[in-house]
Amino acid sequence: MEDKKINILCSTADPASKNIKEHLLEKGKWECMQDLPQEWEDLISVHQGNHHRIIEIKGHHIYQDRIDRKMERFGYNTDLIVVASKHKSKDGRPLLTAHFTGNPKDADFGGRPTELSVPSPGMLFSILRKLKQISKGTHYEVNMESTHHGPTDVDTPMVYAEIGSSHEQWTDPVAGDIVARAILEAEPVQVPVGIGFGGGHYASRQTGLILEADISFGHNFPDHALPYIDKNMLAEAFEISGADFVYFDRKSMNSKERQRLTGIIEELHYILLRESEIKEIKGLPWELFTEVKNICDKLCPDGRFRITSYFRQRLKGAYDNSHMTDGKGEHAGNLLCIYNICEELLNETIRADRQRTINMLEEHAPVFIEKKNGTISNQILGFADSTKTAMQNITNECIKILKEHYEIKYIPDENILYIISKRLDPKAAKDFGVPPGPMMGELAKGKPVVAKGKKIEPEMVYKRQVKEIRLS
Repeated sequence: MEDKKINILCSTADPASKNIKEHLLEKGKWECMQDLPQEWEDLISVHQGNHHRIIEIKGHHIYQDRIDRKMERFGYNTDLIVVASKHKSKDGRPLLTAHFTGNPKDADFGGRPTELSVPSPGMLFSILRKLKQISKGTHYEVNMESTHHGPTDVDTPMVYAEIGSSHEQWTDPVAGDIVARAILEAEPVQVPVGIGFGGGHYASRQTGLILEADISFGHNFPDHALPYIDKNMLAEAFEISGADFVYFDRKSMNSKERQRLTGIIEELHYILLRESEIKEIKGLPWELFTEVKNICDKLCPDGRFRITSYFRQRLKGAYDNSHMTDGKGEHAGNLLCIYNICEELLNETIRADRQRTINMLEEHAPVFIEKKNGTISNQILGFADSTKTAMQNITNECIKILKEHYEIKYIPDENILYIISKRLDPKAAKDFGVPPGPMMGELAKGKPVVAKGKKIEPEMVYKRQVKEIRLS
């Protein structure tokens, strides 16, 4: 009985598969196995490496249901199968892809109807990122495809790595080398996993999330397959993918299917995440992310929460993955707390310079929320042990921003801030003979004008306003 390795399945019926196999053999040390089992009739060759095993067959791999059981029966044990394959499309564009197999409805190209194979999201994540990294500087695009074709009756996690999209690319040594390197260098990783819905054959938005965020996807169902996804298939896809959440490519889905699937997801109590929420996961343990999301959803159900660089930096220190408990076995999410910044102060600061305020919150506020109407909530989510410091820092930074736009007077003993501003008084300007229109606009900008032969300075027609803000 051989040791378990990652099995790379190649086929002589597939020119891209042959291309990839040739480049696999050029890399590392391989032992060509001479004593092949006669019972496996279409087996061509087996090459053993340190961590991988290349198994080459005559038949096309999409028709190889139960291939994992055949591998085990003949001693080629594995916990993961990578299939080297071609991708075919009419546009013939240079493309490197990865995907999982399954048939949401009919089985026109291998496998069985309404059956899904077991995916390996962690390996898909690694292969796609390696393809993107290694192909840099070439004319090849990288994309994840939606779930399609066979084999489906496979219990061992399996992922396809492909060259597309025509014979020119299938036999291209550059493409063969890229995919071979990606397969050998890729290692399964533990990241949050989603089930994807929507998009076309190429799951472009899901691909972008894999390449940009620290997440992966299991099965993905394109627009045309959505009507065939019922409760049982959705639950099966979620379970065999080891999924944590569901994602909709909302722009591509029609509202009827989106509503129907949302109902099923709610019935199954799955988490449905938007693209903006998924991007917030980067660098966070899944449990901590969900803790933050749950708190923010209660504070502002329709808002968008922003997990800042300040929060992520804190995780690398006292709250990194090796210190995610408080000593009592409780998750670090229990050490989070909500604190309120003076709402009037925050609103005045945003009015003075919105972008500067958001940049400041990114630097000093662990988690803040942007409401549906675009305003920023004054409720900040942060770490309990630094609440006072964080509140003071944000307050100080707000005052600093306001100082650049207004005259400021702060009385610390009473914790009162006075904002002194000067605004154009249209009545005073009119009394000086300034007519409504462009001249009034120039004065509002702080520029002098000449009315009835007399120079009118802005200070002559400005009114001093004082606003009191009690910071406590």
